Amino acid sequence: MSQENIIRAWKDENFRQQLSERERDLLPEHPAGSIELTDEELGNAAGGLMPPPTRLCSYSSSC
Repeated sequence: MSQENIIRAWKDENFRQQLSERERDLLPEHPAGSIELTDEELGNAAGGLMPPPTRLCSYSSSC
């Protein structure tokens, strides 16, 4: 499989699904790793949460 088709398979799910099972098995792992998170991993992710307000600052006032 060409390098262009490998990259396309990583980026385009429809293209990837059109590949034979053997071709999908031969695809190297995406260099960024898994793009799917389990429910547990998602529950442990806190990057998008805002910290609780303090007595000095709140979400509605500037500090």
